Amino acid sequence: MIALPWRNGFEANNVDTRNPACYNPGNECQSMVEDMKDYTQDFLELIRRCSADLPKDVEGKITDFMNQEEEGSTAQSILRQILKNCEMARERSMPICQDTGTNVYWIDYLDGMSEKEITEQIIEATKLATKKTYLRPNSVDSITSKNTGNNVGVGHPYVHFHRWDDDYLRVRLMLKGGGSENCGIQYKLPDSRLKAGRDLDGVAKCVRDAAFLAQGKGCSPGILGVCIGGDRGSSYEYSKLVLMGKLGEANQNPQLDGLEKKLLEEINSIGIGPMGLGGKTTVLDVKMTAANRIPACYFVSVTYMCWACRRHTMTIRDGVVEYD
Repeated sequence: MIALPWRNGFEANNVDTRNPACYNPGNECQSMVEDMKDYTQDFLELIRRCSADLPKDVEGKITDFMNQEEEGSTAQSILRQILKNCEMARERSMPICQDTGTNVYWIDYLDGMSEKEITEQIIEATKLATKKTYLRPNSVDSITSKNTGNNVGVGHPYVHFHRWDDDYLRVRLMLKGGGSENCGIQYKLPDSRLKAGRDLDGVAKCVRDAAFLAQGKGCSPGILGVCIGGDRGSSYEYSKLVLMGKLGEANQNPQLDGLEKKLLEEINSIGIGPMGLGGKTTVLDVKMTAANRIPACYFVSVTYMCWACRRHTMTIRDGVVEYD
C-alpha cells in the first residue's frame, strides 16, 4: 500500500497504517470484511464514465481556449472537433480516445474493509468493461509481448490503497493514455543544460523545457502535473495524482499558485498549439505539488496528460454510491 499526500503537501495523519485487530479472525472488523457488498457493477459504471464522459472542468477549459483562438484557424478547428468528439462519446458511451490507457486507481478506504475484495471487484469490472468495449484490450506482457485481452495483468489495473478515518469509501480512477505518458519526464537539479538551480526558478525552467520537448506528441493541448521533491518513485506518483484536481482550481500554496499561472501563460506563448500545429493553446493548465526530499536529491517530475484528461470519482457512504 502507498500513503499519498494531498495536492498541497503532506498531512500528519496521511500515514498508511493498519489496525491489527482487523486481521484477528472472529472480531468485529473481520465481520465487516466478510459482509462487504459486491460493488462490481458500480466499478464498471465508474470505468464507463471515465472512458466516455470527459469531466466538465476539462471540457469547459477546452471551450474557453477554443474561443480565444483566431476565428477560422487550424487551432480553433481542432479544438472544435475535440469538443464534438466528446459530445458523441458521451451520447454513445464510447471511448473518447481509442487508447483507453492504463487504469490507475487511488482508493481511500475505511478501517475493516478488505483490500483483497475491493481489488477482485475492480479486476472483474475491468474484464467486463473490456467486453463492453468501454476499454480497448490494452495490457501487454512485457516479456512475451502478448496481449492479455482483458486489461488484467501484473500492475494492470494499478491500484493504490490508503486507509483513512472518514466514514465513506472514495475511489478515484484515471485512464492514462500512452502517447501522453511517453512525454513525462523527470529532472534532477541542479541541471547544467537548463542552467537550473535548486529553487523555484530552476523548477520553472524544467517545466517549460518539458512542455517544449513534448511539442504536439502528447496530443496537445496538454495538462502538466508537476511534483517538486520526493524520491524518484514517489515524485512521479505525486505528479500524476495532482492531475485529479480540477482545472483552474487555485493552489492553496500561494507560491505554487503564482507559479502555475505564470507557467500557463508562458507555455501558451510558445505557439506549439493544439496537436503541435500552432496556436495559443499548448496546455490547458499546470498543476503543482511538493513533497519533502532528502538533502542529496532534488527531483522535478512532470507528468504530461493529454487533453483527454479522463478521471472520475466514486464515493460509497452507507451503501449509497455517488459519482462526481
